Amino acid sequence: MGGYSDECVISLGSGKQVYAALDRQKYNVYKIVIDKSGWYQLRDDESHGPVDKNDFSIIDDGKKITFDIAFIIIHGTPGENGMLQGYFDMIGLPYTTCGFYCSSLTFNKSLCNPVVRSFGIVSVAQSITLFRNQPINEDDIISRLGLPLFVKPASGGSSVATTKVKTRDQLRPAIEWALEKDSAVMIEQFIAGREFDCGVIRSRGKLHVFPITELIPKGGHEFFDYEAKYNGFADEVTPAEVENDISQHIQEVSAKLYDLLDCRGMVRFDFIYNTERKELFFLEVNTIPGQSAESIVPKQARSVGISTTELYDMIIDSAV
Repeated sequence: MGGYSDECVISLGSGKQVYAALDRQKYNVYKIVIDKSGWYQLRDDESHGPVDKNDFSIIDDGKKITFDIAFIIIHGTPGENGMLQGYFDMIGLPYTTCGFYCSSLTFNKSLCNPVVRSFGIVSVAQSITLFRNQPINEDDIISRLGLPLFVKPASGGSSVATTKVKTRDQLRPAIEWALEKDSAVMIEQFIAGREFDCGVIRSRGKLHVFPITELIPKGGHEFFDYEAKYNGFADEVTPAEVENDISQHIQEVSAKLYDLLDCRGMVRFDFIYNTERKELFFLEVNTIPGQSAESIVPKQARSVGISTTELYDMIIDSAV
């Protein structure tokens, strides 16, 4: 848990949830923090112990501990973008998430979206990608995408540095803010509609597609931004109160994307459904969705009778 991005605090919370819920009759569990200060074991008394990066081992009570599996719950870099997966592949340690390539691809929205569009199973909003130090032509961007539009870092999650831009004057500051968080920014056409999320996991050869959740911002928030996600400014309705054909369509698309992108472990797909056009739009893939007590996928699992502890058993089984 941890990470190098602004999502570090969220990851630490997710890590504590996983640590508390794992079945101690089955697993010997250790907390490993990877952050900007270094890699270390976080003991229950809050003391730290070093991690040997040669084989990802620790010394605990005077004994060397090597692991059978890594439960990766780092949102953002280096846990969600393939970097940690590549390291674990090289030292031969199994892990609970998508592999290196899928993680790297899906983490970068500007690269993932054209791939998803090529599958021909769901619509994808038009977008423009700008890299740091490239000129910003507001008039060209607006002529191509219209207003309002969304500006977000090309890589990352939790809606960090994401802005809904309504006027030309807001565009450049929004781009500059996003470029503070990433070397590339994705500027995306605005799609009006209802936002839905769907969790998927394959375990013991069976694909589980959970009931969908609708995200309804409130308190003046126009979309599911960082504050709405983590400070209670949104209603999350599970199962979503929506027509069966829409729900089934979202689940079917999620299941297909899971296989087409070669996903592994637990993944969450986010969509916008445009009610006027009756058209489903892909938003993004979350290959390491949040795991707080109130996070979306655990709630979806509980809605079909799968406890959080059972869900984590499924995730571990899928990796081993």
